[in-house]
Amino acid sequence: MKYLRILFALALLLPSLTLHAQEEDSSSDEDNTLRGQFEELERKSGNYRANGIRYEVVKLSELYETKNNIFDSIDTANKTIKDLSATIAANKSEIDDLNEKLQDTTNKLNSVTEEKDSISFFGAMISKGAYNFILWSIIFGLFLLLLFFIYRFRNSNFLTQQAKSALADLEEEYQNHRSRALEREQKISRQLQDELNKQKK
Repeated sequence: MKYLRILFALALLLPSLTLHAQEEDSSSDEDNTLRGQFEELERKSGNYRANGIRYEVVKLSELYETKNNIFDSIDTANKTIKDLSATIAANKSEIDDLNEKLQDTTNKLNSVTEEKDSISFFGAMISKGAYNFILWSIIFGLFLLLLFFIYRFRNSNFLTQQAKSALADLEEEYQNHRSRALEREQKISRQLQDELNKQKK
């Protein structure tokens, strides 16, 4: 008997448990988007005719729930839009700041590169290429001047050696002429003395 009572109680509870499980399954398959909620509202709504007029019947509690869900979704969307707008504004400000820093860094880099590629020459900044050209032009000019002075020195030295040689020859000729003139003078002087000696006798 006890066994029959338990079976009877189970038989009575089984339909309610099955109905509850089906409700949970249907609620888990439910589309919670706004479109799904409207479709569910349309599905549950009905219509009737009275005095030749057709009336649509919607359950107010479900309509209010759908309305609240719509407003919640709008509020959430507005909050998301505000948050995204604030994030965009912060990102834009950060990007502007980074662009400004990048421009400043680029200007400094260009200035450093220009200084690195330039050399101060008599107080003026000129490029290394122009500086090298001027420097090598000066060196080449000085080298040409050196060659010119070496040529002039050798030419002058050659002329000096020739003049010394000619002077030495002239001095030797002068000495020879002087010794000959001295000999002639001595000879004439002896002859004159001899003549004077002869006349005295």
